[in-house]
This record gives sequence, C-alpha cells and structure tokens, in this order.
Amino acid sequence: MMNFESRVGPDFGDNAPVYPTNGVPEWYRDAKLGFFIHWGLYSVPAWAVEHGERFVPTEDAYAWHQYAEWYGNTVRIAGSPTWERHQEVYGPGVSYEDLADRWDAGAFDAEKFVGELLGAGAKYIVPVTKHHEGFCLWDTETTGFNSVARGPKRNLIGELHDATRRANARFGVYFSGALDWHVSDFPPIESDTDLFRFRRNDPAFSRYSAEQVDELIERFSPDVLWNDIDWPDGGKGHEDYGVASLLGRYFDAVPDGVVNDRWGVPYNGYLTREYTNVEEIQQQPWESTRGLGFSFGFNQDESEKHSLSGTQLVRHLVDVVSKNGNLLINVGPTAAGEIPALQLQAMREMGAWLQVNGEGIYGTRPWIRAEERVGVSRRYTASAGAVHVHVMEPAAGEAELPAELAGRAAAWADGSAAEQTTGSDGVVRVSIPAGLRAEPVAMLTVSV
Repeated sequence: MMNFESRVGPDFGDNAPVYPTNGVPEWYRDAKLGFFIHWGLYSVPAWAVEHGERFVPTEDAYAWHQYAEWYGNTVRIAGSPTWERHQEVYGPGVSYEDLADRWDAGAFDAEKFVGELLGAGAKYIVPVTKHHEGFCLWDTETTGFNSVARGPKRNLIGELHDATRRANARFGVYFSGALDWHVSDFPPIESDTDLFRFRRNDPAFSRYSAEQVDELIERFSPDVLWNDIDWPDGGKGHEDYGVASLLGRYFDAVPDGVVNDRWGVPYNGYLTREYTNVEEIQQQPWESTRGLGFSFGFNQDESEKHSLSGTQLVRHLVDVVSKNGNLLINVGPTAAGEIPALQLQAMREMGAWLQVNGEGIYGTRPWIRAEERVGVSRRYTASAGAVHVHVMEPAAGEAELPAELAGRAAAWADGSAAEQTTGSDGVVRVSIPAGLRAEPVAMLTVSV
C-alpha cells in the first residue's frame, strides 16, 4: 500500500498557503483503539473478489479489487468479476447508483451498534460519511444523492454521532476528498496512476468538497477529520475552499481535533498505514488501519479463512501500540445495518482481553524498543512507573526477560507475582501462569 504523506502538490513555491501547526493531541495518543465503519451503497451488493492464492497480474489488480467498497469502480471495468456478477444478479438495466433505492437499513440500531464497538474497546469511532462513490450518509444540502433523500431515508451519520456522544466516546468522520464518481465523468480507475489522474481538480468541485466538509464540521464537530486519497488540486491554494483555509476553520471549531496525512499538502497530523506491517517504533504518531477481513466494506464471500480471529486481532493491536501507533480497525456492516457474526466474534474477544489487560494498552507509550526477535515473541509498552511485557505466544509456558527488567518486581495480569529463574545460560525467564497460557497475549507488568 502506498504512503500518502509524501504525495504532495502542486508546489506553490513562495506563494504557498500557511497551514495550521496543530500537532497530535494527547487524547488521541492515549486512545490507541478506534473503529472505522465502512457502510454505503457498496453494502447492498456486498461483494468483491475474495482474497486468494491466485496470481493476478499488476495490470489487472483493479479489475480484481478485493475491497467491496470499490464496487462502484470495478463494476465499470468490462469483463471484471464484479461486472460479470452485477449482470447476473441485477441485470444490465440496473446501474450501481440505482442500488441507492434498494438500500434498506431497517435493522440498524445506532445505540446497539455503537455499544458493540465500545464494548470491543474502542475509544473513538470514525464512520465513512462519503466514500468514492459520492453517496452521502447525512442530510447534506449539497446533493440529493444522500441517505436521507434516498434508500434508508435516515441521517445515518447523525444517528451514529448522537449515540457515540451519549456514550462519551470520541467521534470522527471519514471523507473522500478528491474522488467522487457521482459528479465525475472519467473512465474506471485501473491503475495507481489512474487513481490520481481520473479525478476532478477544478475549482467548482474543490468548493463542492469543501462545502461538504464544512457541513460535517458544523454539525458534528468531529474529533478526527480523516480525509482519503488527496484533495482536488484546485483547492490547495489560498482559496476559502482550499485545504489550508478548511483546516483552519476545523481547528477553530475543534481545537483538540486531529487530522491524518491524506490531504496532498505539506501538512499532516498523524501518518496512516493501510494493511501494512510496520517493523520498528515510529517517531511520529501513526495509525494502522485495515478491515477484519481483506475488505473494508462487507464482502459476503469472505469466511473465517479471510478474517482475523480474536487472537490475531489482539496480537495486531499489541504490535501496533508497541511501535507508537493506534489501531483503527474496520467493521463492515450489512446493508441492513448489522455487524456480521464473524466480525462480532473477533471484536468481542478483543474487548474481553482489554477488560483485563487495558492498562498495558491505553495511555501507554513505546519503551526503548518494541520487541524481541530472539526467543519467545514479545512486545513492550510503557506507562508511568511500569513496563508491560506482552508475551505473544503464552502457550510456550515461559518467556525471557530482558536484562533491563530482570530482577524487578513484576506481576501478571491475573494478579499473580512473576516467578523469575536464571538459567545456566544466564538468561532470566518467567513462568507463565497456566490460566494465561490460552490467552491471545499474556501481559506481565514490571515496576521500574
């Protein structure tokens, strides 16, 4: 996956606008875990090519896109698996945008939905307000292509916002800045080059995008402003609809808010890494984002073999946090507004683990190193007066303690004191309590 913080332009030289200087607030760094919600028209067909071992040539990658939320693009690539399936299921007389009137969100209960995310340990929630298809999930005044005028006939973002605020959690918004296929007339995107070529950069569209984000700021005061795939170049100068002005208005309205790195300008808040394994501690705060499966939008063809188990999810969270990151894990509801059982299972297992081990995640910072690559796999996080040793494979029964922590008072998450022994090789090891050996990760807190 590409990194967006380095994709900036055009270069205005000495005439560049002045960007905000806001950094990443402490609340965000403390939160560690958020939930993305990818829910839109793509949830009606709820389909993409399942991730598999097949070889797909680079030039065909977009035609075989595994993101269900990209259905509106892949369905326009003649002969693609999505195009063929659409003909079979809906027929040639039904366009992708026609699916708006087939979207029934009748099972959606915002309180219950948000409750599941918070129960899984989330401290902030970021729903998609408009994906690349251009369908808005709030009562926007900018277009009739929205969930209040069509389909669900509900202000879905408003409902999620209200339920999240009532639960005293942080609320953010995702917005597709430079891509809006509803108001564009380009061929389908079939390469990374097309991703930045087939988009509108004119002032009228730049203003349109800014007006939509201004609505979101005014109505929801989002704690996180999560833009995707750049901003139209026609709105990167000194204009009132330019990024610099827009972000200025945002921080005026939400002083402790935060933005990501996908604006296409030389300013960002935190970095984003999508389906990417980060090897070392990053100096700049960053966010790992991915779906529970290989798609963000719900893909009805995905099964257990495509989806993270509860154990894998917990281990991924620990790994990200040990490297100075937050995890923004995605849930992809059905069109009706329900979280699929496979996703719920992993979420609930993570929530149960965090109930016991949360002190080693929330509010922590990286230690002097993230992990050990010799012996039993371990990750480290640090908090006031303590280092938390996360044993990633507790079934091993024991784990090595690094020299910096050996001999210090230490206790497992179940409250039992750690038994430290020194082997003939001079390495200090701790025995993992039998009751923790079946856990996804066993956490040992060492006083320092």
